[in-house]
Amino acid sequence: MVPARISEILVKCYMSFIATLWELSRMKQFTLIRDELKNIAIGYGSCIATDMITIEGYQVGYMYRDESSDTTNGWIFMAGCETQEYMDDAKNLSIYDTNTIANYDSDIVTFIDLPEGSHCERNEQGMLVKISE
Repeated sequence: MVPARISEILVKCYMSFIATLWELSRMKQFTLIRDELKNIAIGYGSCIATDMITIEGYQVGYMYRDESSDTTNGWIFMAGCETQEYMDDAKNLSIYDTNTIANYDSDIVTFIDLPEGSHCERNEQGMLVKISE
């Protein structure tokens, strides 16, 4: 069992991390603006996506669904060309409504109901497909 004081510190650190991600996402120059977003994947909650998609304009090249949490539905969307160093830098990731990422790449809509542990990637023909582990 974690002592109450440590739990409080962990919660504060987590909340600070989320606030930092929120502030960073507000300063970024997105390729879509809010007025351009359509309601194509409403009600799926929040997800994580890299700046390669939202800032650089790449299609989703790889997506996987981790365990959902109080903050996200577990989906993580990447272009597929991100290095480990890139992924390790929190400034390159942000939390979005899944509908926002579906507006960047509507190909994800077919797959967002897949269960935790699911992985999809773009194949040689440019199609997003479910892959097995």
